[in-house]
Amino acid sequence: RKYGDLAGIYWGNLMQGYSVQWWKNKHNGHHAVPNLHNSSKESQDGDPDIDTMPLLAWSMHQAKQYLNDDGNSSATLKFAMRYQAWTYFPLLLVARLSWMNESFKTAFGLGGSTENAKLELEAKGLQYPVLEKAGIILHYVWMLTLSSGFGRFSLMYSIGYFMLATCSCGFLLALVFGLGHNGMATYNAETRPDFWKLQVTTTRNITGGHGIPQFFVDWFCGGLQYQVDHHLFPSLPRHNLKKTHALVESFCKEWGVKYHEADLYDGTIEVLQHLDKVGHEFVTEFIIDGPTM
Repeated sequence: RKYGDLAGIYWGNLMQGYSVQWWKNKHNGHHAVPNLHNSSKESQDGDPDIDTMPLLAWSMHQAKQYLNDDGNSSATLKFAMRYQAWTYFPLLLVARLSWMNESFKTAFGLGGSTENAKLELEAKGLQYPVLEKAGIILHYVWMLTLSSGFGRFSLMYSIGYFMLATCSCGFLLALVFGLGHNGMATYNAETRPDFWKLQVTTTRNITGGHGIPQFFVDWFCGGLQYQVDHHLFPSLPRHNLKKTHALVESFCKEWGVKYHEADLYDGTIEVLQHLDKVGHEFVTEFIIDGPTM
């Protein structure tokens, strides 16, 4: 595990500006309860990866948690819900900026990204405080040096280079992450199913299709095309996921557990249609019909 942590500091902190401890807290929470809503607006007992309000709602239950005390919706929330299928891709462009900000705060003790992360930091502190800080500092030194063309580029060109590199990287990463779970089943704490069904019904595998060959999907997703299998066996090395895939699919069919896969195009359409459906339901119920309180 120590070698894994050190590899994470190299690939995360140094190469991408991500705190390995921030990532482990966030990702372990996600694996434990994928697509499970927080039990309340203030709680931190749900999946942090779908804690995207007030910008994106993955269910009516989630959207309703952000209504005013009188049961009405703010103008900002109405706008966000109405157009969330349209704002999804623009938000993906800035996802990496958010991740880098949360990582910087975690590594330098400026606050946890969530209450859960804050409690963990207060109880245990950073596991590798010096390496975490050094890795992120060196990442920014290299990125600023590269973005400036080693001092040759103008300020505006350097900013443009940095933003293009950062936003394009974040967009592609968030696209793959989102395809794994977004638009799939969501659950409230009181309706949470057993472990197997929770992992399988909230997760989508990605295949080739619509002219996109499987070898490209395998390269582009880096193993996360087998998201269902990865969630059932999170410690399984990714080179064994393909072998496990056939066994998992067979088991799900035998026991009647819904197992879903789609290609890159269909999966993206499913995500957008889901956002549009939730947004339309919200507009219909809380704008046209009025609050039901």
